[in-house]
Amino acid sequence: MCQVLKVSTSGYYNWLKAKVSKLWLYNQKLSELIISIFEDSFKSYGAPRIKIALEQLGHHISRPRAARLMKSNGLLARTKRKFKATTDSNHNYPTAPNILNQNFKISRANQV
Repeated sequence: MCQVLKVSTSGYYNWLKAKVSKLWLYNQKLSELIISIFEDSFKSYGAPRIKIALEQLGHHISRPRAARLMKSNGLLARTKRKFKATTDSNHNYPTAPNILNQNFKISRANQV
């Protein structure tokens, strides 16, 4: 198995005996907090707001770390865009005449 994974046998057995690191445990705790904050915000908070919320709880982390933990947990803030009217029909600009007049049936090409 070590040959397939291209690792030394001593390194593999050291990895098996190794304990879970404090940083990994703390990241797991932060991930749980981030998920709860994200769900409480109706999935609208991004990394900057998550960072502020964690600081209010007493956990001081950087924004990139919050973003990295959010990404590893599959959390993405989705915001609804406001409706924007793209057509303004109430204007005094000249318009092209309606030559076709909704008559889409033609006998030959390029006749309308």
